[in-house]
Amino acid sequence: MPFILWTPEGVVHRLVHTHPDSRSRSLVAEEDGETIGTAQIGLVHDSPEPGQAYLNVYVHPDRLRRGAGGLLVRTAEEYLATEGATKLFAWVLDGPANLAFAERHGYERRRSAHFLRLDLANGTLPPPPSPPPGVELRTAADFADDPRPMFELDAETLADEPSDVDVEFTDYEAWLAETWRHPLLNRELTSVAVVDGRPIAFSVAYTDGGIRYSSAMTGTVRTHRGRGLAKLTKTDSLHRARAAGYTEAFTGNDTDNGPMLAVNKWLGYEICATEVRHVRELG
Repeated sequence: MPFILWTPEGVVHRLVHTHPDSRSRSLVAEEDGETIGTAQIGLVHDSPEPGQAYLNVYVHPDRLRRGAGGLLVRTAEEYLATEGATKLFAWVLDGPANLAFAERHGYERRRSAHFLRLDLANGTLPPPPSPPPGVELRTAADFADDPRPMFELDAETLADEPSDVDVEFTDYEAWLAETWRHPLLNRELTSVAVVDGRPIAFSVAYTDGGIRYSSAMTGTVRTHRGRGLAKLTKTDSLHRARAAGYTEAFTGNDTDNGPMLAVNKWLGYEICATEVRHVRELG
């Protein structure tokens, strides 16, 4: 999955700091001591609807048809069922073999999402738009002493993100542990639009300590949408990432999110892969 930014530190952080109510697990399938597949599983603990869970299964493309995928699915489903799951959501790579695998295991197609890539080293970024009157550009690092306004912005924008599952994002301490202290979060490259001292839009930057950059989230509070703030913050963050030496940028985009697709196309992103959301009812 070269279009997903991940590091060993990020894996450890997820294992240690994911909320305990999610009952999350990272499963691996091994063959002769070699890890050939993985499944990330857990409950959607912050949803008002109980019983919802997720499992995302991936097998190394050179190790297919050995039974690893089926073993991971069965193990994940058995575990999640014991934890009270009744509806399972899974992302599946958009390819004939992957989609057929999901269908054979009882999963039905839903919406889809793209992975996109931008060549920061050789591409041409458009110039950053000018901030609207009264809007100031800052970074997440400016909120290091009191990140609660960033939490409030994150909670509101996440609630409006395209999703199959409603969430209620209210646990500030959990957000500090999982999100604000994430080892891939680059606060200096996370651009924030501010009005009267309050963050109203942002583009969250993750970096891998090398040359790769990823937009983890771009969003605007409801009362300030339609002012071009998503384009403003994302463009600003990308320009500063390139100036800092990052050469490859990634992002994700729900296929139904037309406004954000237009922004990413304007920035020069190109689709490099697609995943399809699937669902299965247990019982």
